[in-house]
Amino acid sequence: MSFRDLGLQPFLTEKCESLGYVEPTPIQKQAIPLVLDGKNVIATAETGTGKTAAFLLPILQNLGISKKKGTTVLILSPTRELANQTDAACRQFAPKQIRCASIIGGAGYKNQIEAIRRGANIIVATPGRLMDFMEQGMLNLSKIDTLVLDEADRMLDMGFLPAIKKISKVIPADRQTLFFSATLSYDIERIALSLMDDPNYVEISKRGKAAVTIEQMAYPVAHQFKMPLLLDLLDKEDFDRVLVFTRTKRGADRVAHVLEKREHKSNRIHGDRSQSQREAALRSFKAGKTTVLVATDVAARGIDIDSVSHVINYDVPEVPEDYVHRIGRTGRAGNKGRAITLFTTAEEHSMRAIEKLTGQAVERVLLPDFGGAISVSVASVRNARPAARTFRSYGGRRRR
Repeated sequence: MSFRDLGLQPFLTEKCESLGYVEPTPIQKQAIPLVLDGKNVIATAETGTGKTAAFLLPILQNLGISKKKGTTVLILSPTRELANQTDAACRQFAPKQIRCASIIGGAGYKNQIEAIRRGANIIVATPGRLMDFMEQGMLNLSKIDTLVLDEADRMLDMGFLPAIKKISKVIPADRQTLFFSATLSYDIERIALSLMDDPNYVEISKRGKAAVTIEQMAYPVAHQFKMPLLLDLLDKEDFDRVLVFTRTKRGADRVAHVLEKREHKSNRIHGDRSQSQREAALRSFKAGKTTVLVATDVAARGIDIDSVSHVINYDVPEVPEDYVHRIGRTGRAGNKGRAITLFTTAEEHSMRAIEKLTGQAVERVLLPDFGGAISVSVASVRNARPAARTFRSYGGRRRR
């Protein structure tokens, strides 16, 4: 099947072909015809499967056909990085007469205000900054006929629901609503249903299921040995680019500081860093100048780089769905990836919650030198295997 078979017009199919997109992915095959037909959609699919194009391509075609003036499409994203990615994709696919604008926090108001005044057909925004613009009377959303919640589960989980409800009240009720995400809990589904009528479901993968291209492993470790184990893994693993996830911003700073001292080409990204710092860190990581990027969950929904070979969970996420999004940064676009989780006795209950969500046991690898043999329960030890190789201590050879 080609993009032409989905009902897309030549100005979009030719653009897809010029960018190397020949065959639509499963989420695109099922979602594009529904969006073209104006249906409300709740769609879930693994990360890296083309969800952005699944809603953006039909939206651009409907805009091109209707030739409506003013802002008629609003796309909400949970993070600045994801909003910037969507905005970049919009500019990549859109014909000249369709304009996109990005409204995100952490960036200057001036350019964003000018983009709106020039006339943006599509606005991609984070809820906080959009509310700022609305309260200052800078936006007219009365013509919105399509609302997209991208990575909506995370957005609702991050506490944006009050803002989303306020936004939904000021845009026309007679609209198309699209809900796209990699995971969908039943609690979040109930919220989604309150924002739309009679949705069509597109479920490419089971809820909470990680991509089959990702090899998952978990290392029980005593808390004081987490950093030594991380350093040893970075020395031993054959990686191209590694994402290291921490639970807190302070933890990200601390891990990045140690990695820099150990001469790893590393950087960090989290909510306390400025937008310019975050963008610079992502550019460096994407270009390969940085090989290790330490991040909080703000980056789990904002990094679209096919060549991330490893994801290391330095801390186990509190929300099981975040695990799926974290490890989904590797194993993208059909490539193989490796996800490694370091967990202590205190985090074992979180690991079990993850396994319950995904329906998949994560293989344990015991490393006695790092306290692994005493940091897990008897049940976990029964399902674990000894390490296939001996890891060096904290003072081991540095990776050059």
